[in-house]
Amino acid sequence: MNDGKRTPWVVGVSGASGTPYAAAVLRGLLEAGESVDLVVSRASRLTLLDETGIAFRDAHWREDLAAWLARGADGKPDAFDVSDALDDVRYWAAGDLAAGPSSGSYPAKGMLVVPASTASVAGVALGLSKDLLQRVASVTLKERRPLVVAVRETPLNGQTLKHMVALDEAGAVVLPASPAFYAGATHIQDLVDFVAGRVLDAAGVPHRLYRRWEGELGGASRTD
Repeated sequence: MNDGKRTPWVVGVSGASGTPYAAAVLRGLLEAGESVDLVVSRASRLTLLDETGIAFRDAHWREDLAAWLARGADGKPDAFDVSDALDDVRYWAAGDLAAGPSSGSYPAKGMLVVPASTASVAGVALGLSKDLLQRVASVTLKERRPLVVAVRETPLNGQTLKHMVALDEAGAVVLPASPAFYAGATHIQDLVDFVAGRVLDAAGVPHRLYRRWEGELGGASRTD
């Protein structure tokens, strides 16, 4: 929670398909009262435009982010009310390698890369810093802060699997964007929220995004 000393979660959005996952994670963090630093890669802007029709612009990031977070996974605008939720979001341009989160001395709780492309997985695993997203992920690892990498790709080739193992060995949580069905999904948003909820679980952030398994068979068919 924000207690006066701002210590944000850094959310990195790479160019993989899956911008609804990122939106759900961001909404979950904000609903939990967390501060957020946002990094949107150049490639992800193309994906966001393709998947939502929203052009994410540096000079108008707040307006564009509000439109993105208000949009449902089914494409309906204004599905969520985020009008009062963006006050504690700070945006950093992907090319700004002098941004606050690029340094280990910058206070941050950790980083969530959602969705994570195979290119971003490779860059972080190899210790590259081609853009701010990769740099912040590397800083997160070296500072021993939580790093959750929500990989969104299928099938996975051998080289990417090796990179994922390297990230696991470095202390990251490698979390494939694989929705489950035991939570009783009836809508595409439910599947998106399940993955987002698992990302927040890995970060230790409380949420109410999906129904948890309670050891009762048939729970997915309940309507309550």
